[in-house]
Amino acid sequence: MSWSEMQPLLSQGTIDTLYMVLWSSLVTVAGGLPLGVLLVLTDKGGLLQNRPVNKVIGVIVNIGRSMPFIILLIALIPFTTWVVGTFIGPTAMIVPLAVGAIPFFARLVETAIREVDHGLVEAVQSMGGSIPTIVGKVLLPQALPSLIAGLTTTVITLVSYSAMAGAVGGEGLGSKAITYGFQRFETPFMLITVGVLIAIVTVVQLIGDGAVRLLARRGRTS
Repeated sequence: MSWSEMQPLLSQGTIDTLYMVLWSSLVTVAGGLPLGVLLVLTDKGGLLQNRPVNKVIGVIVNIGRSMPFIILLIALIPFTTWVVGTFIGPTAMIVPLAVGAIPFFARLVETAIREVDHGLVEAVQSMGGSIPTIVGKVLLPQALPSLIAGLTTTVITLVSYSAMAGAVGGEGLGSKAITYGFQRFETPFMLITVGVLIAIVTVVQLIGDGAVRLLARRGRTS
């Protein structure tokens, strides 16, 4: 396969991969952030202590985290079809990608929020601060560097998930690597595809690390 043949395949695969990862990341944050906060608030000693609710959420999150993504992807085919109208293509893959990543991100959110100094929470409580105020003004801002680090890890995980999605009707670089690199024995194309995936992960990691360092410096100077 010549470079002129590889280029459009790599370009389309990269666009599809970035599309899937971007939208599934947004859905993951929208679902995982409140879920992680709720895990902390409903835990023993939390502001909304409710052990039964906490246990139920914890079990759901643990089941979601422990299930291999390829199995989850296949199991969600009926649900994906119901939501999107099909289980094939980059848009359809956003559904299983987000469902697989939300429990993962929720646990990272929970860990980040637990690191916040409880004395700050007590100080806001003593001044009559409501739970939304405590969450929005104390917990999330104080945990922001850890949350960004967790989001970076989650996005990188989604990149690897998107590559696996290529085996079950998904598009993106994973699909191109399987179809053209593996099935047609185009080893150079396979290696280039892997290189592009590594480059995407590297860029995501650099952006995430830079954001964390910037927030840490601002925290020290404020």
